[in-house]
Amino acid sequence: MLLLVAAGGAALMSTASEARPTARLLGPNMPVDQGAADPRDTSAHNSPTLARNPVRPTNLAVTNRVDTPRFSCTLNVSMDGGRQWSQPPIPVPRGEEPKCYAPDLAFGADGTLYLSFVTLKGRGNVPHATWLARSTDGGRTLSAPVRVLGSLAFQVRLVADPVVAGRLYLSWLQADAVALLQFPHTGNPIMFSRSADGGATWATPQRVSSPSRARVVAPSLALGPGGRLYALYLDLGGDSLDYAGAHEGRGGPAYAGRFSLVLARSRDGGRSWAESVVDDRVVPTERFIVFLPHFPSLAVDRRTGRVYVGYEDARFGDPDVLVWSLGSGAAHWSRPTRVNDTPTHDRTAQYLPKLALAPDGRLDVLYYDRRADPHDLRNEVSLQSSLDAGKTFGPRLRISDRSFDSRVGFGSERGLADLGSRLGLVSGNSRAIAAWSDTRAGSHAVDKQDIALASVGFGSSRRSPLSGGAKSALRYGSVALAALGVLVLLWMSTIRRRDGRKAQAQAPT
Repeated sequence: MLLLVAAGGAALMSTASEARPTARLLGPNMPVDQGAADPRDTSAHNSPTLARNPVRPTNLAVTNRVDTPRFSCTLNVSMDGGRQWSQPPIPVPRGEEPKCYAPDLAFGADGTLYLSFVTLKGRGNVPHATWLARSTDGGRTLSAPVRVLGSLAFQVRLVADPVVAGRLYLSWLQADAVALLQFPHTGNPIMFSRSADGGATWATPQRVSSPSRARVVAPSLALGPGGRLYALYLDLGGDSLDYAGAHEGRGGPAYAGRFSLVLARSRDGGRSWAESVVDDRVVPTERFIVFLPHFPSLAVDRRTGRVYVGYEDARFGDPDVLVWSLGSGAAHWSRPTRVNDTPTHDRTAQYLPKLALAPDGRLDVLYYDRRADPHDLRNEVSLQSSLDAGKTFGPRLRISDRSFDSRVGFGSERGLADLGSRLGLVSGNSRAIAAWSDTRAGSHAVDKQDIALASVGFGSSRRSPLSGGAKSALRYGSVALAALGVLVLLWMSTIRRRDGRKAQAQAPT
């Protein structure tokens, strides 16, 4: 019996040694854009990119696109960790219309802030050129923009090398023609280019996506250890409903086929790429405008080389947030982990995940969440975290302190309201900061959207002082002790039965 108790204690110790992520909301939600508190401002701010200065961690920057009342973009900068924000002007490139759109940003290893954006042209608001501006004062002022790409570059994403100052990377979808709400031709590729001098010059663009993939969209870039490059994108398969705008910009059932998540990898600085299919059974959750798709999210652990992919998927009956992972040197992707801790078939949507890794390896997932509304209309924003490489996730933390209507936004009059293409998230060991598009100040009559910010504090997400070897020894030792205890009990039971038979034989008749 003592052996069994010891075994149970050892097993309990080994199990308890795996810490659970404990998270709490640090204060109320904060508005980022300057018009958030102004009822006269009806701008629709969405698709935030949030970045933190590695040299000055209290320096945050958020950029986002604006869909109404006119296409535009904004940059907001904080020097105090997000309590106060300023909105520096984005210079208009000479000779361009004042229509900056689809921005992205990144801090370089030396603290330089880089901002990319597209200028639109004409009544059709066609992408005319892509530009890059920089700031050496944390975003307070921006340099004159430099042209880096030509016309019809869509879904441009920017990444800065976290180690080598001045090294930048771009990915984008290069179209050959556009029409109303559609790409009229298939075969538009995902492209890549790099700069070693802070964006002054750029290498010859290289094709990332395979020519065999006719309808690809929404590229995202990430860097791994050893200078490896990763580009994640969505293959729409045969979906002409969205790619060719057959829905005419109106809501309705999603495409009935399947999408594929594809990861391209480069070991030579982007000169050549090899593809890996993450999953080719992704079930679409909604219709969308092909110019503004939801971006799948990509994160790479620079310590271990493990790659994480997040996207929304309706394979379990409702839109869910799923995460896939690929270990360094592994040949196959993991089966997807369902992140949201909601009942399956509950008829509510969880979608648009954003992944971020803390330096200690904790994986955070931010997403829109309608679990509290049985009518599946009002959004909350949730965060869940994993300490075991995405195999399991802790309970969700609601980080939006009010729910808001998912039907408020550009396209709402056509049943296709757009809350944007991505969320913003940066994660540290003790704190994460999240940004999203919030409609609490909007209405069905006014498509006002604002960028909201929340800070999340974490308890110790470190594992116990026991090393991995010590924990394994405890586990295996507990199993051995339990087995030995069972043998002892069987031996004692045999002795008792034998003594009982002997006593019975010796009893007087």
